[in-house]
Formats: sequence, C-alpha cells, structure tokens
Amino acid sequence: MATTNQSTAKNRALKIILLTGLLVGSLDILTACIDYYIATGRGPAGVLKFIASGVFGRKAFTGGIPMIILGLLFHYLIAFSFTLFFYWLHSRIKYMSTNRVLTGILYGLFIWLVMNRIVLPLSNTPTIPFKLYKAVKAATILIVMIGIPLSFIMQKYFPYHAKEYAH
Repeated sequence: MATTNQSTAKNRALKIILLTGLLVGSLDILTACIDYYIATGRGPAGVLKFIASGVFGRKAFTGGIPMIILGLLFHYLIAFSFTLFFYWLHSRIKYMSTNRVLTGILYGLFIWLVMNRIVLPLSNTPTIPFKLYKAVKAATILIVMIGIPLSFIMQKYFPYHAKEYAH
C-alpha cells in the first residue's frame, strides 16, 4: 500500500512540475515576446533565435525555423529546470510557505541572477550592455511571471507548511 501511495505522490509531483513549468514558461516567453514586439515592432522569432544563440552563437540568427523551434525548446528546458529546482527547495525549506509573495520575489531575483550573471556569460549569446532599467524590467518579469506563480502553486501542493507556521 505504501508503494502505491508513493507512486501516486510521485506521479502527482511530476504532473505538478510539468504543468507548472509549462505555465510559467509560457507566461515568461509570452511576456518576453510582447516586450520585444513593443520595443522593436518585430515578432517572436528574434527572441527565440536569441535563446538558441546560447548554444549556436550568431549562426542562430540566420537559422530560420529550426533555430526558432530550438530556442523554444531551450526556453522550456530552462523553465522546467527552474520549476524543478523550486519544487525541490520548497519541499525541503518549510519557511518558503510563510510568505508566498516574498518567496516569489526572491526566487524571481534568483532566476535573474543565475541567468544574467552565470548562464548568459557562459553561453554563446551576444553580449548585451547592462542597463539598469532593462535589468529591473527583466527581473520584474521573472518575479511576476515565474517566481510568484511558482510560489502560489507550490503552496497549494504543500499546504501543510503554511498551517505549521500559522500558529
């Protein structure tokens, strides 16, 4: 019986991670594409090719549909990775349930730091000069579109944590 319950719990956790990763990845890429369109008047291909350039360098910008698809796949791989890491942290750090908004803000900032100070510098993407307003906008997008939704969804998945600290 315990094995069946463990299997059910693992299947539920996998489903939560996959659906949540799909949701936050979609929110993030949609926002990035809208922001790019507002700034340039161009469609989402530029955003997705930029993501693909992390692996393929400048060649990604002349690659066409295959690079767009790879950019989208890389984006979701990254979104699922951050979702899985949040799930792992949330299941081990009970204090993450005490303030969902603060947790979401901190995790969004964490994502921004990891992506902009580790991943992008180590990738083949073109170097983009630092501009404070763009950094704030990017961090805000990550907070609102990934961090806070993750925090609220995982709170629903781990409701017992908040009850433990409510007293």
